[in-house]
Amino acid sequence: MMNRSSQGLRGFFCLVLLIFSMVLGTPIAAADGSKGSWSSHGAEVETWVQDPTSGLWGSSPAAGAEDPDNYKFELLCLVKLNDFDKACLAKYDCPAAENGRPVQWFRSPKAFDPPSWLPLGGTSCVYSAKPRDVMAEIAAVIEHAFRELPLRPGRLSAQPSPHTLRGAQTNFFIDAVTQDFDIQLLGQKVHVHAVPVEYKWNYGDGSSLGPVASSGGSLPQNRWGEKTNTSHAYGATGDFSVTATTYFQGTYSVNGGPELPIPGTGEFSTPPVSISVWRSVTRNYADNCLQNPHGAGC
Repeated sequence: MMNRSSQGLRGFFCLVLLIFSMVLGTPIAAADGSKGSWSSHGAEVETWVQDPTSGLWGSSPAAGAEDPDNYKFELLCLVKLNDFDKACLAKYDCPAAENGRPVQWFRSPKAFDPPSWLPLGGTSCVYSAKPRDVMAEIAAVIEHAFRELPLRPGRLSAQPSPHTLRGAQTNFFIDAVTQDFDIQLLGQKVHVHAVPVEYKWNYGDGSSLGPVASSGGSLPQNRWGEKTNTSHAYGATGDFSVTATTYFQGTYSVNGGPELPIPGTGEFSTPPVSISVWRSVTRNYADNCLQNPHGAGC
């Protein structure tokens, strides 16, 4: 049997819920269970639950079926019915455009009757309608957005260039670098960090290399012709168009939140480099051009 004190507390809580409904909007139909959702800092750390009496949605710190506690929230910054302190609201990150209002959560063991409400750390938001799961929507499009970024694949260089010799090692390398972008996705500020991780080479004569982790590197001129991790020896003369693909891996963060991995890699091709492959001919002579100015090669 409930005593007067417990009846009074339950009546007060119903009044609070009625105020929530009048302030935040018309109640909406009950939803099927609770769903994970996003916080303003991008971390999926809360669970949206709908109050069956008021229809309001709140990001409850816990909502499991086996949870031993009950939860409630109280509006912050409320001066009187339908009147909020704007300076107070500005201190909290609850989107006004979505009818978000800051609240303080309380918990009480289910075994307590009447309940003994104790405040939980931090604040949260309640809404007159369930907020969009923006983090899930961003996760669904971030891979495509990453591949559409104006990532610079790096400059492709060759040594020697633009001419090389048949059968000799021609050294190729790329100077790709880490890049950062700030973009807007679904109305949210998204920071993307892209790192070059692999490279694939197409030497233009039907042969290729990679993907490999090495981007190659420059050689001093006195070492041109040495074999490197990314060099190639042409077996025929002619003009060839050489290209390379740089593979980037990325992470993204939403509204300054934690970095999250972007699935897969983005592939970005370098502008082609033209290489003319010449042949070399070796002959032996008994004299030089000083001795025989009209000799071959003089």
